[in-house]
Amino acid sequence: MGANLRYRLRVLSGARFSKLNEVASEINRRCGKSKISIIKDIYHCYRRFGSGYYDYITYHFYELDDKTRDTYITRMRSKKLITFLNDPEKAKIFDNKNKFDEVFKEFIDRDFLDALNCDLEDAKRFYEDNEVGFGKMLDLSCGKGAEIIRMSDFADATGFYDYIKAKGFGVVEEYLINHDKIREVYEPALNTMRMLTIIGDDKKPHLFFAAQKFGVNGRFIDVHGIHAPIDLETGVIHFPFHSGNTDTDLIYSKHPDTGYDLTNYEVPMFKEAKEMILKAAMLVPEMRYIGWDVAITNKGPKIVEGNDYTAYDYMQLPDQNPGRIGAIPDILKLVPSFKDELYK
Repeated sequence: MGANLRYRLRVLSGARFSKLNEVASEINRRCGKSKISIIKDIYHCYRRFGSGYYDYITYHFYELDDKTRDTYITRMRSKKLITFLNDPEKAKIFDNKNKFDEVFKEFIDRDFLDALNCDLEDAKRFYEDNEVGFGKMLDLSCGKGAEIIRMSDFADATGFYDYIKAKGFGVVEEYLINHDKIREVYEPALNTMRMLTIIGDDKKPHLFFAAQKFGVNGRFIDVHGIHAPIDLETGVIHFPFHSGNTDTDLIYSKHPDTGYDLTNYEVPMFKEAKEMILKAAMLVPEMRYIGWDVAITNKGPKIVEGNDYTAYDYMQLPDQNPGRIGAIPDILKLVPSFKDELYK
């Protein structure tokens, strides 16, 4: 059994039919089509375009014909692209936070402690040099298990060392603070950009897509906040921000917590961030498709982490994509060799 078929079967076996029914009901509410016809069309799109029901509702496939649907990167097409472009052995660098920080320390550009392998002396050095740290679990994503660590909460370095070992952190980093202009929008979180790079068939790095993210609801991470695509030439955002729950149609012209007007928001130091990320993309050239989280600080852009299995929905949302054309045509311009794999 081929790898693609095995993946399709896992997706199908993991389908939650109660959730499928819920999605079909919501689409029925939006467009009036019968639930039976919607479910049939969802299955058709799954077979032909590798899309799941989240893809179907997120991209409003119920409004599109097959020719247009075929331009979208979907769940299984994303898996194919990652498998085609990324070396699974080199992916281990991105899957482990301590390894990643060591390899990309030039672009991390901040103090960090390998919490998994450090001894008490290493921890004491970090404890004495930093007032606040940010702990990350070794191989978890989306901020799971992450924690702001204040050195003042411990009596001494031994207390700090015992705590990070007991928690099982992979790495503890110097806590970053956003650029003043970004903090004006939302202060509690480190608000980052998601920057997607592709090393094309020309063997050159390309910034394929970028989005600015902001946290919401007082959370200290920007996951499941709001986000909007950035013009790659100017650094300006021309579209409303979208909810991090991309299967909804919630959009914002103002930050929902602070009321900050985000119309034509210009990301500070975007040019510098773009230059940095294109250099970083070539450090491990076997990883040709990466989603980077980049923080802009008053001292410049800094990489927060790199994702070898990056979200694909940001770049194709209806309210931020008036042409209603998906990302596949632009991907094939950079990686024409992917076309045969795409339609296998």
